[in-house]
Amino acid sequence: MAYKITEDCISCGACEPECPVGVISEGDDIYVIDQDGCIDCGACANVCPVDAPVED
Repeated sequence: MAYKITEDCISCGACEPECPVGVISEGDDIYVIDQDGCIDCGACANVCPVDAPVED
């Protein structure tokens, strides 16, 4: 399973530098995860202040 970022994202950017494979990027309104490259480590979810990254 891969993670996705929900609409709860506040675009704080805390998750992006935590991704060990670099698949998180800033989208138009919220950050997004390239699910093809996600390794399901949960690092993004561990640092998100609003729990926006969730397992898909």
